[in-house]
Amino acid sequence: MINVACPVIGKKERQLIKEVLDSKILASGKYVTQFEQSFSKYCGTKYAIANANGTTSLHTALLMCGIKSQDKVITTPFSFIATANSILMCGAKPIFVDIDPKTFNIDPLELEETLKREKNVKAVLIVHLYGLACDMDAILELKKKYGFKLIEDACQAHGAEFKNKKVGSFGDASAFSFYATKNMMTGEGGMVLTNNKNSDKYGRQIINHGRESHSTHTVLGYNYRLTNLAAAIGIAQLEQLESWIKKRIEIANMYNEAFKELDFLQIPFVPKHYRHVFHQYTLRVNQRDKFIKYLAKNDIGSGIYYNTVMYNQPFYKQLGYKHGLCKEAEKAAQEVISIPVHPSIKNNEILKIIKVVQGYKK
Repeated sequence: MINVACPVIGKKERQLIKEVLDSKILASGKYVTQFEQSFSKYCGTKYAIANANGTTSLHTALLMCGIKSQDKVITTPFSFIATANSILMCGAKPIFVDIDPKTFNIDPLELEETLKREKNVKAVLIVHLYGLACDMDAILELKKKYGFKLIEDACQAHGAEFKNKKVGSFGDASAFSFYATKNMMTGEGGMVLTNNKNSDKYGRQIINHGRESHSTHTVLGYNYRLTNLAAAIGIAQLEQLESWIKKRIEIANMYNEAFKELDFLQIPFVPKHYRHVFHQYTLRVNQRDKFIKYLAKNDIGSGIYYNTVMYNQPFYKQLGYKHGLCKEAEKAAQEVISIPVHPSIKNNEILKIIKVVQGYKK
């Protein structure tokens, strides 16, 4: 089976892990600091706060932006559930806005209509889904016009760019995940970015029990710290990220060329001046279940990200959300399917995937 995801673990990761083990300082320390500095420099921000995972990153980023109980936060319904859950974790209310059916990202036109209708929106939490940036010109114009805080969920978009600027550097704060299947990983882990010195100070308190100093705790905080072990892996992974992105783009371009004339699917849309980093290579297919079974029969793995919108999840229905809020997102959830695009795929496996997909009969 050609797996839909496969983390790469090389000699550098093993070397740095050994260094940490030999140092006997396994909790947060100098490797975490080095990872933060390297990642903020890579993304083009002043500050980075390493923490436990993507969800804690989102929660921390929202708190850094002052989100509190009963605040309204707009987001997309078409993402991993942690995006909306992090809003609930602040006691705030998620307000869902539909997606652009071509990019799968939040639709700026729908966003403005919601901003006109909903008063006192505190923040907008956008998601750069599958590794493609949102339309940042349009969103930043709306931020200027309506005055909301902007948080970027970049958990799937390490290294993605909009007009040569990396995602994670546009908003008041941003969140990344280093889960094992991401474009770069630490097993579990996350990072919050900001350009605001006070937000950085507060974020560091949030992830470390609210500490002002070793024995003084001045705000409510959590144990969201990252370990030196995880940071060591991240340091090594970041060094290789650009080469892995290049490989993902090469594979995606091969697929695009091979699949562009097939009438039963739609290939990913990449607007001009965007760098899509293809955390997922996601197709739209009408008869998805049949296609999945066909791929599996030919030993090709696939994944559905995501088979329902967040507000249709049982827990969100209990909160009063209703089916039909975002029709484009609901339609996409019935059609999307992702096929292997990770840099571990061998050339003969890429060619096999192409041949199998081209041989599909509706």
